[in-house]
Amino acid sequence: MHSSAPLTRYARLDESPYLDRALALADPQRAALAVTNHMYHLVHYGDPVAEYWSLVQGVTLCDVAFQRQVEIRGPEAFRFVQHLVPLDLNTCAVGQCRYVFVLDAEGSVIADPVMLRLDQDRFWLSCSDADLLLWCRGLSYQRDLDVQISTPAVAPVQIQGPRSVDVITELFGSPARDLGYYRAAALSARNVAPGPLSEPLLVSRTGLTPERSYELYVPVDHALEWWDHLVALGARHDLSVVAPNHIRRIESGRLSHGCDITAQANPLDVDLGYRWLIDLDQPEDFVGKEALVRRAQTPPSSALIGVEIDGPSLGAFVDGSMPRAWPLLASGEVVGRVTSACESPRLESNIGYALVPAELRERGTNFEVVHHQHGSLQARAVERTHWKETDG
Repeated sequence: MHSSAPLTRYARLDESPYLDRALALADPQRAALAVTNHMYHLVHYGDPVAEYWSLVQGVTLCDVAFQRQVEIRGPEAFRFVQHLVPLDLNTCAVGQCRYVFVLDAEGSVIADPVMLRLDQDRFWLSCSDADLLLWCRGLSYQRDLDVQISTPAVAPVQIQGPRSVDVITELFGSPARDLGYYRAAALSARNVAPGPLSEPLLVSRTGLTPERSYELYVPVDHALEWWDHLVALGARHDLSVVAPNHIRRIESGRLSHGCDITAQANPLDVDLGYRWLIDLDQPEDFVGKEALVRRAQTPPSSALIGVEIDGPSLGAFVDGSMPRAWPLLASGEVVGRVTSACESPRLESNIGYALVPAELRERGTNFEVVHHQHGSLQARAVERTHWKETDG
């Protein structure tokens, strides 16, 4: 068993501008509060499994204000961002979004933001849990390029689920309905009175899970007005207010920085399955390139794999059921750890990811999980994408 203590709110940390609205909708006895990116927010409203079904069957509104945006703009913004990320930015058009790695000098992943290219020389990096602003400002000081680095005063929300297109179309019309996957645009709300809600709003077709998803970058000064408007409009579509759903994330094979990806993870040493995020052939330099070029000469020493785990339900990941990574054994020896795990309601099985030596990555390899409550549980290596359906 593990002990727990209540999380106390105090002024040293930020809080989502939507937090009081969210708490008013939550079960006061069962909801859970956490801190991400130095910000208080709800990780579930009382029943994360019910939130999961709302996400995969209907439409949901989710507070993701903890995603901090870093804006990089100026005459040399392209050069700066090209030095920051290991992708060739010439492949990213204005209005396009890309999931990217930010590396340190050793090639380790220190952040994995979504990059939005808003103009030729204006980029946003939307990051869920890393001090990316501090890193960018330090790198700017070192590089001495003509760029301005700031934090836009926005508080994002996500509208997700198979019926999200209905809500987003009623809200913004056909330009929103036709917005391509991983694209962004400034859109104007329909049928609203002149004022804050009538101002163009940045919208991207991105999100934590592969369900159809839109992120709205709401101005902080008008966050509550937007929240109330979205809740009222969504009521006509049976919209549910939920927290970020890690069950669906784990089903889909998507990783979370801080547990599945850590600052010690060199993506060529640890096979994360994201090799396509690293372009060593591009002519431009980027932070960590020299280390990755050296590391590319040998195969990965470890891999992040999918696992199925026998035994009782492992919960919903955010409900206190996984307070830490679990040791993973093979032939009685500790060989790795389970980094994320939950019970999938539709698969009716426990699924997750595990970091193991590369030679143990083959599907069907048997392991033993040392669970903090249930003791020894049998597990086996499987494909990391447990459920394939995506927005795409």
